[in-house]
Amino acid sequence: MPSKMMQFVRLDQQTPDKRSAQERCGDFDEIYSVFNPDKASEQASRCMQCGIPFCQIHCPLGNNIPDWLAMAAAGRLREAYELASATNAMPEICGRICPQDRLCEGSCVLEQSGHHTVTIGAVERFVTDTAWAQGWVKPLQPGPARGQSVGIIGAGPAGLVAAEELRLRGFDVDVYDRYDRAGGLLVYGIPGFKLEKDVVRRRVQRLQDGGIVFHLGVDVGGNLSFSTLRERHDAILLATGVYRARNLSTPGSGLRGVVPALDYLIASSRAGFGDAAVDLGLDARDRHVVVIGGGDTAMDCVRTAVRQGARSVKCLYRRDRDNMPGSLREVSNAEEEGVEFVWLSAPEAFLDEGTPGHVSGVRAVPMYLGIPDASGRQTPRPVGDSHFVLPAGLVIEALGFDPEDVPTLFGESALRVTEYGTLVVDPQTAMTSVEGVFAAGDIVRGASLVVWAIRDGREVAASIADYLEKRSDAGAVAGLGEGVRV
Repeated sequence: MPSKMMQFVRLDQQTPDKRSAQERCGDFDEIYSVFNPDKASEQASRCMQCGIPFCQIHCPLGNNIPDWLAMAAAGRLREAYELASATNAMPEICGRICPQDRLCEGSCVLEQSGHHTVTIGAVERFVTDTAWAQGWVKPLQPGPARGQSVGIIGAGPAGLVAAEELRLRGFDVDVYDRYDRAGGLLVYGIPGFKLEKDVVRRRVQRLQDGGIVFHLGVDVGGNLSFSTLRERHDAILLATGVYRARNLSTPGSGLRGVVPALDYLIASSRAGFGDAAVDLGLDARDRHVVVIGGGDTAMDCVRTAVRQGARSVKCLYRRDRDNMPGSLREVSNAEEEGVEFVWLSAPEAFLDEGTPGHVSGVRAVPMYLGIPDASGRQTPRPVGDSHFVLPAGLVIEALGFDPEDVPTLFGESALRVTEYGTLVVDPQTAMTSVEGVFAAGDIVRGASLVVWAIRDGREVAASIADYLEKRSDAGAVAGLGEGVRV
């Protein structure tokens, strides 16, 4: 194994082997193989060990990437894992689904200089999968019991990370989630070909083994009141994510067969789990499918439709390829799998010319990119009165997500929200407008990346711990004072 770094001068970039499109379209298994040890060591050794590590600077978690790459290059995999996991509670998940091309790898000096980036994500995945296989991932060891408890609403990445951090500090932690499996969008919103469910399951099991209690299938604000939770726990964390789909007001949007992306992805995940009574109206088999949107969720939908046996799959996006918000790596994977991208096009109406009441096609209008708006992004404009029709038996709207009306949902009108519906929190403590109630993740920042949710979960746990410690100290002082008065 190489012991020196900066081997980019003699070693070309190599990614893990990818299964052929024909093979991988027949299942929902992950499409990339794992590096073998020698290959992982070689690819890690390409790192320049920059004086200013832009990969680390552009990682939301501030992961010490150059150092753990050097350890991996030297075959010191256990040390590499320990360093990677010191700042990242889910390194094997980030190694699979983080958009490295927009973050660490996209900022790599080698990428900018034309030598092609170090394959940071693939090495991270290899190191952490090796750690699980070798038993290096330690059980969660709770700190000394504090006699205080925290209730966390939401079992997605922000909630799970906060739960782990708080349990390590000795707090009792209960996690509540409306779904019947913990993991949030990691389980129900991200298909198995990007993140196999066992990878999430083993993380959740580690938390359960460490004493974190999960209450699944619980509808807070419905079968369990928010006020009851506040009485039950010393602090509350809202990590509910954002699940309300953005819908088009296009004529025909109420037709059967026009569905939100998350409903479609959840149905697919449930079918993969073998759950009964999955809505067949959310299955793409033998249908012409049109997905509207250009983000990573849209890519998840088109690639899922291919695997379900759709007759054709098209992605309709109002901007061009260069202005797509989703990962270009995912676009390439989708194209290999037979997805057709219809760039610079927007839906004008949904048609039901076959079976009345059920979508039969999408009438779309060509677009061009006009002058930039206030954000600096070019604004899509329709091209005259021209239009064209795409056949569609299933239309999936993948236009992003907004927050639900949390104050109304939980019956807590004192919770302040922004004009966008996200919760208002103190920027220093992450506490909401309600004493002892904190919030983190997408419900605060809006729909974002898993890596940001992990960071938010870590930071809010520290704030909650500080808050509870001060309350405990204040209670001890009060108790002492009462003793003196007696």
